[in-house]
Amino acid sequence: MVAGMTPPPTALAEATAARVEPSPTTTAAPAPAIDAAAGPPAAEGSPSGSAVRGGLLVLAGILLVALNLRTAVTSLGALLDEVRAGLGASGAMAGLITTMPAIAFSVLGATTPWLVRRLSPARLLAVAMAVLAGGQVLRVLTGNPYVFVALTAVALAGVAVANILLPMLVKQYFPDRAGLVTGAYSMSLTIGTTVAAAAAVPVAHAFGSWRFGLGAWALLAAVALLPWLPAALRRTRRPSAAAAGPTRGGRLRPGRTRLGWAMALYFGVQSLGGYAAMGWLAQMFRDAGYSAQNAGLLLALVTAFGIPVALVMPSVATRAGALRPAIVLLSTAMAVAYVGLAFLPYEGALLWVALLAIGHGAFPLVLVTIGLRARTAEGTVALSAFAQSTGYAIAALGPLLVGMLYAATGGWHLPIGLLLAAVVVQTLAGLAMARPRYLEDEPGAVAGASR
Repeated sequence: MVAGMTPPPTALAEATAARVEPSPTTTAAPAPAIDAAAGPPAAEGSPSGSAVRGGLLVLAGILLVALNLRTAVTSLGALLDEVRAGLGASGAMAGLITTMPAIAFSVLGATTPWLVRRLSPARLLAVAMAVLAGGQVLRVLTGNPYVFVALTAVALAGVAVANILLPMLVKQYFPDRAGLVTGAYSMSLTIGTTVAAAAAVPVAHAFGSWRFGLGAWALLAAVALLPWLPAALRRTRRPSAAAAGPTRGGRLRPGRTRLGWAMALYFGVQSLGGYAAMGWLAQMFRDAGYSAQNAGLLLALVTAFGIPVALVMPSVATRAGALRPAIVLLSTAMAVAYVGLAFLPYEGALLWVALLAIGHGAFPLVLVTIGLRARTAEGTVALSAFAQSTGYAIAALGPLLVGMLYAATGGWHLPIGLLLAAVVVQTLAGLAMARPRYLEDEPGAVAGASR
């Protein structure tokens, strides 16, 4: 939320993309339900019981993984003061900890296509969840702030890989339900984010230590590992080059295409706005006259209101002709919210919060669009890796720039002006992203291809 890879030996269906908007397509057979527990795909007609069970298993696996994608981050944010005091960390060290997620997602996510060429997606996802669980346990056992930071990076490495893999897995196993499944896992991600932020402090207080408030989420990562174990432990053949996708003799390079950069800019700028809001929105409301408690509640409402948006938006985006209007709607909601925060932050707070929640629907929208803009699993993982690794590098600038402008001016008009300019860039990138085509067909997409 992505480069060669080794998907199961089957071509991928393009039914979803064909249904969304007219574009050149290559007819392909749908992927098997899942090799995680289903065995070979059923014959034509009604799916076999094992195929149905396999499909349910992979769906459960995707939702459980999504539930874990932000718990290591938001639980730490909720307990940052306690962690800083407990480890004797400096203010600079605490600042590094808060900026680590975007940096880790950018740098470590870029390695995922290389990893996918060496491990099956299911096996790699199982390893990612094991790394996440292990990192979360080990970091609470140390009393050294530098070791804590290093082990936090280990945990985030698992998240970075899972971020890239989920759009590809949706493309592989649910080509006809991409919008619905992406919406479901986006909602699961939002729920995990909210619950970890809300429960970390009570858990820490209940057990008398911040270490329990952070370490408890390793159990959830361990549970998310379970659905992927059958496929991870199974010996599978490396698929032939033909099965990997129509790359015409070279690896995909999204960074050499207009589509790749449009996706990366859209992903990055919408994430920049999201990170800036999560980092500074409560302070905006406090400066407007709200108490610290009520300002925090308003921030939590952005996430709560975003749950139904995350569920609905991907399905809307996959409907024929709906992607461009959806992009414009989301950008408009963000722009109106920012203007309201600049001029009537106190009086219209609930309205601005609701509009921000709608605008943040750009995140699930871009996740489902990644799958719609690639013919193959190889293309999906390459596009997902490039869009997310580049996008998170852009997003890391959001809280920093907003904070610098706020410190320099003592007010919110200039920082909000920056966010409004970002919405313009997001809209233009989104409209470019919405133009129907596939990564594999873009000029320059395939390195070493014969022309």
